Amino acid sequence: MSTMPDHLQFAQRVTAYMDCAPVTQGAVPNLVTRIDSVGNGPWRMPVTVNDAGSNGSWVCSPYVTYVRYAAEEVARFGHPALGPPLALMCRVTGLALRCGGIDRAVGLNNWTLSTNLFPALEEAALRACMEECMDRWPQHAIWVRSLNGRHTPDWMAALEDQGCLMIPSRQVYLYDTIDPRGAGHTDLGRDLRLLERTTLAPSPATAWSAHDFQQAERLYGLLYLEKYSRLNPAYSARWLQCWSRAGLLDLVGYRDADGQLVAIVGMFGVDDLITAPIVGYDTSLPQRLGLYRLLMATVLREAARTGRRINLSAGAAGFKRLRGGIGTMEYSAVQVRHLRRRRRLPAQALALLARHVGQPLLQRYEL
Repeated sequence: MSTMPDHLQFAQRVTAYMDCAPVTQGAVPNLVTRIDSVGNGPWRMPVTVNDAGSNGSWVCSPYVTYVRYAAEEVARFGHPALGPPLALMCRVTGLALRCGGIDRAVGLNNWTLSTNLFPALEEAALRACMEECMDRWPQHAIWVRSLNGRHTPDWMAALEDQGCLMIPSRQVYLYDTIDPRGAGHTDLGRDLRLLERTTLAPSPATAWSAHDFQQAERLYGLLYLEKYSRLNPAYSARWLQCWSRAGLLDLVGYRDADGQLVAIVGMFGVDDLITAPIVGYDTSLPQRLGLYRLLMATVLREAARTGRRINLSAGAAGFKRLRGGIGTMEYSAVQVRHLRRRRRLPAQALALLARHVGQPLLQRYEL
């Protein structure tokens, strides 16, 4: 691991991210946002700026997160008794949130990924960044995604002290330590052994051609867009290549006997924590190949090798629990105290609804 101070590593990440911002804004078709930054020096942070309009991806849109994506999850949930009333609740909530301009929002520390990672907290710097956001975008709510009580309790406490609402969003799966042999978790041990037995050839992105990046785009799309949801960001080959070359994304692929990429995973890290926002594989291939297992084992092995913790985001809950993942509620902190009452009320109502309805359901059914 790097010996560079944590805040300097983060500053380098932000500089690389801002260099990639024109590509992110132009090469992710369903991402409708403006990328900017606040703060300065080692405490500079990226922001996304949305106006109250349509947005195709949940990573920048509170409306898509809490209404459109929630409606899709309710449909997938398929509970015969709970499904219809929850679907109705999504429709009614959506109307109220849209009328309240919920998508007029600034995302602080938003990397346009499914899971944002955070540097070590500096409360004075955080307060300055929040104040700058409110000064520059006085008609926008300020959102901070991807907070949880296990990895970012200090950030949550500091944001609550500043008057932010805490709105539950989803259940994510966290790993604090990974045994390189998978001790204590039979499924994890089997997956790590699969890395040694697979007939597929590992291929880092440093060896990829333009065709390989196009194939990586296709594989990601097969899983995240076609199998999961079109509301996930539609990362393109150009975006993948830019982020890989900038050192923001550690991409690894696996090739078949013909040299074709059939599975890819991309890891993003800040300090001692990593996540895997890019996962894709050829969903038409036989399940016995264990492609998803292979990709998750790649991430877990990297964490074990470097002594880092993992946030494996949401989804595939049973799979992650069997490999030692700890289900933890994720929150968004929302600052609306600078807005008029009619703009504050929808966010306040959403916080109550998500805490008293959404969170208990996620925890009860281990979603």
